[in-house]
Amino acid sequence: MKFAQIAVPTCLAFVVLAAPPAGAQTADTSFFVTSNGIGNGGNLGGLAGADNHCQTLAQAAGFGAPKTWRAYLSTQAADGKPAENARDRIGKGPWKNVKGVVVAKDVADLHSAGNNLTKQTALSEKGEVINGAGDTPNRHDVLTGSQADGTAFAAGEDRTCKNWTSSTQGAAMVGHFDRKGLRDDEPSKSWNTSHPSRGPDGGCSQADLRSTGGDGLLYCFAAN
Repeated sequence: MKFAQIAVPTCLAFVVLAAPPAGAQTADTSFFVTSNGIGNGGNLGGLAGADNHCQTLAQAAGFGAPKTWRAYLSTQAADGKPAENARDRIGKGPWKNVKGVVVAKDVADLHSAGNNLTKQTALSEKGEVINGAGDTPNRHDVLTGSQADGTAFAAGEDRTCKNWTSSTQGAAMVGHFDRKGLRDDEPSKSWNTSHPSRGPDGGCSQADLRSTGGDGLLYCFAAN
């Protein structure tokens, strides 16, 4: 009886699937909290400087252009110039964090009590959870200069560190990205309007911002 001989290959071929590029999961990112501030207190170089900070961090993270990134900041009427509302600067939404989670469907949803902005969703451009209330150091204060509906404060009492050009004068309205109050027994504070900055220098130096649990962080939104 003859047996058929079967050729056995000396090596096996394996199909190697290339891993998706690191930026693939973040390509549609349209919202983040800055991992760091500009570092000059409330002097951000105006709205243009703040927007550039958002754009630069987004670019470094791999999802900058062609998106136009804007800082969620309001300015107050001054020197013959009208106020600018944060809510009017950030596009129409929806906005997703680095993990693809929707934090708000549109402008109305963002400024409602039911938005999905929490400590676990307000991630940095690096996809990291940022220190909040109870962490050391606490960094949950985010500069906004805005009222709860995303509009600017009336001219008069400074809530924008001289429209984001001063680290020595005025104060800045801040929000809490983790929605936590100043005390354990205090109701959760708003993500965009919790309290004015304050400190030994008045409210707009970097030391002032850190004294109440901040670091000059910003909310960044893709406006297109």
